[in-house]
Amino acid sequence: MPRRILLIDDSALVLDFTRAVLERAGYEVATATTVAAFEAERRRAAPDLIIVDVQMPEVFGDDLASALRGAYKVSSPILLLSSLDEEELARRAAEAEVDGWVTKKAGPDALLAKVKSVLGEA
Repeated sequence: MPRRILLIDDSALVLDFTRAVLERAGYEVATATTVAAFEAERRRAAPDLIIVDVQMPEVFGDDLASALRGAYKVSSPILLLSSLDEEELARRAAEAEVDGWVTKKAGPDALLAKVKSVLGEA
């Protein structure tokens, strides 16, 4: 059974591209563009990994990740995905206490490597 990844990003283009990359690698991918849709997907079936865009109009992804860890006690690994520069993204990831981060500029190979690493497949 493929590992399930839940991805939230406000950009349909980014969601479609990222989903295609992950599905080609054999993962089952659920996507959401809003926090409400994300929460519905998360409740429907627990993901093996959550990937959260940092800069969304509704909520900052690092704040969402902190809430998932704190208030909601989510134990699934969480990755931050963003177009922020590496230094800023690394700082936000550390503050949110997530399992990793990857910049959108890094490309699909870097994303897959990080996903595999976090899921213990590397």
